[in-house]
Amino acid sequence: MDATYGTMRPMIANGHPELPLDPDLPPSTPPHVTWAGLGLVFAGGVVGTAARYAVGELVRPWGVFPAATFCVNVVGAFALGVLLEAVGRRGADVGVRQRLRLLGGVGFLGAFTTYSTLAVDVDVLLRDGHASVAVVYALASVVVGFAASTFGIWAAAAHHRGSAR
Repeated sequence: MDATYGTMRPMIANGHPELPLDPDLPPSTPPHVTWAGLGLVFAGGVVGTAARYAVGELVRPWGVFPAATFCVNVVGAFALGVLLEAVGRRGADVGVRQRLRLLGGVGFLGAFTTYSTLAVDVDVLLRDGHASVAVVYALASVVVGFAASTFGIWAAAAHHRGSAR
């Protein structure tokens, strides 16, 4: 029994029975399983997919390097860092913050970024004999994406500290 919510909930089997299975979720239905949540994710996904397609049409490859995919993944990682830090600093994941996360983070940015295309691009580069470009592209995508999301988190935190003054 989960004493916090007074309900029967699955417990973590890692030696911490006091922790619920997912401490970030209230004991109600998860937001992504509701029609409203699915609608927000769908709407954001439609716009994110269109935005990714537009970038793909505007940004040409740099030689054999798939620049469009690299750019959307780095920009998306930065934007996700900003969004989640900004939303998280303003309070619990409920109401408008939850809707923003579902629409912008899961929907738009989930569709805008495209790590499946990254995997396909690496495979194509390897098959076409561009192993060094494939390795650089894969590593740069992960390292620069991590740096971009970290910078996004830092930027949103700095903005929040500046706004609080």
